[in-house]
Amino acid sequence: MTQPHRLATGGHVDRATRLSFSFDGRRYEGHAGDTLASALLANGVRLVGRSFKYHRPRGIFSAGVEEPNALVELREGARREPNTRATVAELFDGLSATSQNRRGSLAFDWMAVNGLLSPWLGAGFYYKTFMWPAAFWERVYEPMIRKAAGLGRASRLPDPDHYDAAHAHCDVLVVGAGAAGLAAARAAGATGARVILMEQDFMLGGDLLNEPGLEAWRRETVAALAAMPEVTLMPRSTVFGFYDQGVLGAVERLADHLAEPPPHTPRQRYWTIRAKEVVLATGAHERLIAFPGNDRPGVMLAGAARTYARRYGVRAGETAALFATHDGAYDAAFAIAEAGARIAAIIDPRSDSAAMQRAREAGFSVKAGSVVSGTMGGNALRGIAIGAQGSGARGDAVPVDLLMVAGGWNPAVHLASMSGAALAWDEALHTFVPGTPVQRERSAGACRGVNGIGAAAADGAAAGRDAAIAAGFAAGPDNTLPDTLAADHCSYPVWEVKGRGKAFVDLQDDVTTNDIRLAHREGFSHIEHAKRYTTHAMGTDQGKTGGIVGAAVLAEARGEPVAKVGLPRFRPYTAPIAWGAMAGQEVGKHFQPVRRTSLHAVHDAAGAVWMDAGIWKRPAYYPKREDADAWASVLREARAVRQRVGICDVSTLGKIAVEGPDAATFLDRVYANTFSTLPVGRARYGLMLREDGIVFDDGTTSRIGPERFFVTTTTAQAGPVMQHLEFHLASAWPDLDVSLASVTDQWAAVAIAGPKAREVVAGMVEGIDLSNDAFPFMAVADCIAAGVPARLFRISFSGELAYEVAMPAGHAAHVWRAAMQVGATHGIEPYGMEALGLLRIEKGHVAGSELNGQTTAHDLGLGRMLKKKGDFIGRVLAQRPGMTDPSRPRLVGLRSVDPRRQIRAGAHLLVDGRDQGWITSATQSVVDPGWIGLGMLREGEARIGSTILAANPLMGEEVPVRVVSPHGYDPENRLVRA
Repeated sequence: MTQPHRLATGGHVDRATRLSFSFDGRRYEGHAGDTLASALLANGVRLVGRSFKYHRPRGIFSAGVEEPNALVELREGARREPNTRATVAELFDGLSATSQNRRGSLAFDWMAVNGLLSPWLGAGFYYKTFMWPAAFWERVYEPMIRKAAGLGRASRLPDPDHYDAAHAHCDVLVVGAGAAGLAAARAAGATGARVILMEQDFMLGGDLLNEPGLEAWRRETVAALAAMPEVTLMPRSTVFGFYDQGVLGAVERLADHLAEPPPHTPRQRYWTIRAKEVVLATGAHERLIAFPGNDRPGVMLAGAARTYARRYGVRAGETAALFATHDGAYDAAFAIAEAGARIAAIIDPRSDSAAMQRAREAGFSVKAGSVVSGTMGGNALRGIAIGAQGSGARGDAVPVDLLMVAGGWNPAVHLASMSGAALAWDEALHTFVPGTPVQRERSAGACRGVNGIGAAAADGAAAGRDAAIAAGFAAGPDNTLPDTLAADHCSYPVWEVKGRGKAFVDLQDDVTTNDIRLAHREGFSHIEHAKRYTTHAMGTDQGKTGGIVGAAVLAEARGEPVAKVGLPRFRPYTAPIAWGAMAGQEVGKHFQPVRRTSLHAVHDAAGAVWMDAGIWKRPAYYPKREDADAWASVLREARAVRQRVGICDVSTLGKIAVEGPDAATFLDRVYANTFSTLPVGRARYGLMLREDGIVFDDGTTSRIGPERFFVTTTTAQAGPVMQHLEFHLASAWPDLDVSLASVTDQWAAVAIAGPKAREVVAGMVEGIDLSNDAFPFMAVADCIAAGVPARLFRISFSGELAYEVAMPAGHAAHVWRAAMQVGATHGIEPYGMEALGLLRIEKGHVAGSELNGQTTAHDLGLGRMLKKKGDFIGRVLAQRPGMTDPSRPRLVGLRSVDPRRQIRAGAHLLVDGRDQGWITSATQSVVDPGWIGLGMLREGEARIGSTILAANPLMGEEVPVRVVSPHGYDPENRLVRA
């Protein structure tokens, strides 16, 4: 195995360590310190992928995260990872990589025929083509689109690796470990501040790694930082997002550079970082120039060719040309020449410059006032055409196998933009730089337009010192900085060279300059609209190399400056992040852990059939040998409640303690009805709205003392309601003196319901007079239940005389058994969720099926609960005309005309053949045998007494139903007050 393009010396690779890897089934060798891209180039591999739409051949274009072309699948089997940029994939022994987005071989991709169809596949062609004929959508278009969509193949096997999540706090976070970042971290660390330095590369140094003369300073600085106790160095860590109040997100790649993670080691770790001050030293990305054929394998960014030569010891080509628009790019020509390549020509649209003179003195052929007007070749570059600037002529042909393109530098402003800072146009650099910060952050070095290692390091040191001072620390001693003269990086603004052939502004998604102009002609002239219409800057590189070029082409079409057109808004993520890292440990059983009440073993012993209620396991019903089927069990349990007494586990209801001098005021604001008037020792049903006026949750709130309330919520909304209360207490009313505590797990609760409920409760509860006068409906009191301190509520969800007994969770089984023992003489039976649902439907109580996030208080017949005076969450938006429109679907009861015919939840309610609503809940009844339900029906109250159809197309059913009041059982509430 040989590496024909590997240099004998130089760079940061360990030539003594040979690593074997494969690409498309062929074996190659590289070295420790290589990326997959550098190793492929060292082995002479130029063709690495195919573009998304036209399947044009693509080669390695960059040397970092901005890579648009070299996307590969890494590893095999369950660890197969698609869309990995070869330029950042750290080489390891045994690495298996496969090219993607091809049909057939990489060299002969039969989908490249799309290039011949390109006149009909321009921007937005799918919007126009797939509209007609309409019958083609399901049978032709959609299957074709699904087959063509996406890049790479994700493994269908479970991920064998695990991922972790962690939080970090620091005084100063420095993002990026180039010259500016290293100097910033050292200056901040010298003050004694807690500093975290995060770098996405596996080596610290950034462009310093391309400067052999500054290697001593880099090593000394990294060693000094490692010795500082308050400084944490984190290579292989990508900061992907900047959020409010100094919160940033990052992913640390702990084992991506290994064939598989060591035992008990996560592959990646997701970091949430809270920093007092942030220094962004994220560097800059070199931009392309749009000219015909600028996408051929062998066309590469000049800075990338320089990096491969000096950092990796790889010669990216044998005969090279440089297309440069600024002096700083000329160093790439010298670097590739030092690596042994012949420089055929340097093409520069300017008339003269200091760098041009230096290049001529070195013997290079410099063609001033010229541009690259085209390229030649197929799967690899064979030559370029050089024409005069502005002439439009194709010009002379020059044979080369490497074209280095330097259109200027774009500061990596992504994180600064995400933090809220506006972007400002820099006329000298012809690019956007970060504007005035709105959070406690500052940019330093190339990411704010300061070019040259010496200047960037000085700028970083000043930023790090200022950040530490702003975090409350005194300035430390100055450190030695590299002293280098920077070449002029102010580029001559050449965005596009017009001519015959496709000139690309987005190499990954095959977006051309003509696509941008077409978007403008068709009305998509805003940069955000043009982006979505053309898919420009929507790939994994997010427009890092061509985003501003596309904006410049759009600006020309609009007849406006680029500064006015701007760039699309930057959003997380700055670079692709693995789904596994975001999921962390919340996968499999940890994604939705099974929760069991403290009575689970009791129910299990009673033979309960289990059902899932959110994350909880709850008994659905308790079958007996004499029951013919599940419905027989459910009906038996419901009859026990209606005729005698039943007991049910209601421990899963959310329970929140709300206490403090302002507790009543707080509850008045979060509930639609009033609680400040609630007497101590009483409970009240409450309705909670969202900010948009839609019903959020319901439940009961009990006043335990003058400043103590006990709030219950539905099972499903226990967590969201707690978050809702905490959010508004912290953000809307921080002046209120209120404490909140979720006590759902601390309290277990059982409901005892039925005509004999009072006798059962009296036989197990001490310290309370249970007479109707002394302990009326909605009364609450502390008591002793079966010898255990408890709390008794006279609350009913079934429509019967009922009580709820709440006790410390550890005593729940004891209290349950005591209730069963006392109730045995009264015929007590446990009842599950199915019977509970049956009972509440008969009574007309709403539950999750009706509180579905779409209904208002008026829809549910609860409009009178909304208090007339005083503000509350959702009050204003609940009064919108559309929310109070009488024609909205309203809650009604439904009864099958033929008692034997089943009605089902989800069925549509048809009136004169028109869909006017739906059934939310359905069950059999034990009060009046037959099928009943609740539903939402337009003009529901006016339709009571009429007969309509319940249609279920999936089941092929149409059942006549009579519209009735939702409160079918004991509408006067006599039983609950008995």
